[in-house]
Amino acid sequence: MTSLIYDQSSVLIVGVLFVGLVLGIEAGYRISRRSRAHVNKSVRTQINAIQASMLGMIALLLGFTFSQSLERHDARSEAVVDEANAIGTAYLRAQLAPPPVRDRAPSTVAEYLDLRVEGSAISLDHAERAESLIVETKRKQAELWEFAKQAAAEVDSPVTSGLFIQSVNELIDSFGRREAEITRHVPELVVILLMFTCVLCAVVVGVSSGADNHRPSATSYTLVILIVLLVFVVIDLDRPRRGLIEVPQASLVDLQRSIQAENKN
Repeated sequence: MTSLIYDQSSVLIVGVLFVGLVLGIEAGYRISRRSRAHVNKSVRTQINAIQASMLGMIALLLGFTFSQSLERHDARSEAVVDEANAIGTAYLRAQLAPPPVRDRAPSTVAEYLDLRVEGSAISLDHAERAESLIVETKRKQAELWEFAKQAAAEVDSPVTSGLFIQSVNELIDSFGRREAEITRHVPELVVILLMFTCVLCAVVVGVSSGADNHRPSATSYTLVILIVLLVFVVIDLDRPRRGLIEVPQASLVDLQRSIQAENKN
């Protein structure tokens, strides 16, 4: 599904936001300068109160969105560890399955792991390759489930076939949970509301400066830079396969190396 925010470059988004904030400050200043003759002390007090309230609202929205994106980032990291554990368990229990399954299932699990590692490394910008990897992954899941049914037919034992079937089931479930975590984001409406509020606040800052008969200070532009950086972090945290902040894949990679080293010996 096409996304207005998360399908765009983070640099482009924060660049547009930065320009919007700077233009907002300048527009507010010019508007205030033109109507300064009608601005008295009570009006300036009201403008300053509105400015303080809007800055507080921005702080609240930034805190909320940052917390949400950080929680999702942590959940994705935990999902990687859970999937690595599930694949590792399936690989070990495949070696305890009945002989017909034992000969082929471990190598299939290893191939499945290779697909998951490759899928973790590919950027979501490459949608076609990412989709083809999902299709191949589900095909491997179907193969593993056929092995599970074969193991149950060969030896109906909870120690051998039963544990292997359970591990294959957990492997499939962990895939679903992880893919669900990847597609969960802070609602776009919240991010858009945050950016819109920031621009409106920039206009009010410009109006306040014009009402006090001076250009916006360097502190105002320092605030602009800080807001832009925070919004960038919020968006980047919420895109696990695109941007600077990525979900660690060490658990899957370490498992892959371990299995490859075992197969070489």
